[in-house]
Amino acid sequence: MYHHVKKLMYTVNVGNPDPAFGNMLLEQFGGANGELAAAMQYSVQGLNCDDPERKDLLMDIGTEELSHLEIVGTLAKMHLKPMKKNRSAAEADPLIAIAGGGGVGLFNSMGNAWTADYLKVTGELDVDLRSNIAAEARAKIVYERLINFTDDSGSIDALKFLMTREITHMKAFMAALDSMGKGPLEIGKIPPDPTWVNKYMDDSTGEGDRGEINARGPWNEGGDWKIVEAPAFKTFRQLAENGSQASTSATSLKTRPTKAGRKGAR
Repeated sequence: MYHHVKKLMYTVNVGNPDPAFGNMLLEQFGGANGELAAAMQYSVQGLNCDDPERKDLLMDIGTEELSHLEIVGTLAKMHLKPMKKNRSAAEADPLIAIAGGGGVGLFNSMGNAWTADYLKVTGELDVDLRSNIAAEARAKIVYERLINFTDDSGSIDALKFLMTREITHMKAFMAALDSMGKGPLEIGKIPPDPTWVNKYMDDSTGEGDRGEINARGPWNEGGDWKIVEAPAFKTFRQLAENGSQASTSATSLKTRPTKAGRKGAR
């Protein structure tokens, strides 16, 4: 059961409305990393969750995300307000001004409609928690970028609050995942094939005319790692080496004097 408390979780104040910035804010209203997507993702995960403790976590944070949606929507509406009557402001985004009357809608900053395809729901709790950690990280970065594109102090204050709550949710999801006692690579119940799990396929061509640096690091060497060169690139390298040898031989033949030449030199 939901109850609407008619007070924002964080009070929003806008000194100078900026319709163009209001359009940017729609990314966090109806975009892939926005508050509606987060609210729906965590709530649906919670409905599917058989673990009562972690279900409570998912439903709590999913509900808070709805309150964040209210904050973003209010902030965007205040910035978009000039579009209601000002023609030059309306021309910045006719979709919002004409179709939406200068208000928010369930679409992102480019006018693309919100879709349930944004949601990551697997029904596997540890996998869903990892998806949620990544979702919060992406949203945090979006808020940082929004902060960088406004000078309005009231907007910045609200966005900093929302940005900070993303970190809070990351902490909660990470703690919940850790409390399950599963290793970072312990996904599902079927173990990986030991023949393939530690093989790193080196699928880049390397340095020089064949590409950028062929890097080495803890992600592909040391420990149990075994680097495997891609067959296509092995063939490519062999052809290049054979071509180089053939070129050297051809050059050698060209510079070697013929019998006729040797006789004429006497």
